[in-house]
Amino acid sequence: MLSISSQNSYSVLRAAAALLLLGFLAACQSSPQTPTPISGPVSQPSIAGQADAENGVTFAFEPFTGAPGNIADELSEYIGREARRQNITLVRRVGAAATYRVNGYLAATGQPSNGTVFYVFDIVDANGSRLKRISGTESTGGASGDPWQSVNSSTLSRIAARSMVEIEAWLNR
Repeated sequence: MLSISSQNSYSVLRAAAALLLLGFLAACQSSPQTPTPISGPVSQPSIAGQADAENGVTFAFEPFTGAPGNIADELSEYIGREARRQNITLVRRVGAAATYRVNGYLAATGQPSNGTVFYVFDIVDANGSRLKRISGTESTGGASGDPWQSVNSSTLSRIAARSMVEIEAWLNR
């Protein structure tokens, strides 16, 4: 009976300590403040004055992060084709001046029965400030081992097409 009594005492002490701790934490909280609007107007990115007189608005895709070289090269080809279809001018020289730079990030996950490619393209201005984020997923077939093995040309073509459509829509907003 002594052990049951000591267990109950221990439980009561634990509960009291927990309540005391919660009381201290509550006392440390500052009083809630109502949200205030962001001061000043929200500026929309402007392409006026940033366009190359000869080429107009241009985009330079930086090397993709996360994808193996062969996948990145093939995706670059599809992006080039889609850009031509959408009349989007890409700058292909490394380090060349462009109105916007595009940083691309890719990841793949998979199981033997199915897989997914995750992609993010950040459009940034000359100062490196992100102006637009394009992101999505594409389903792939399954692969045992490396999930990039299940990424095929049609998957990369869909990523390129969807990304270029979003860039075109962003430019024409």
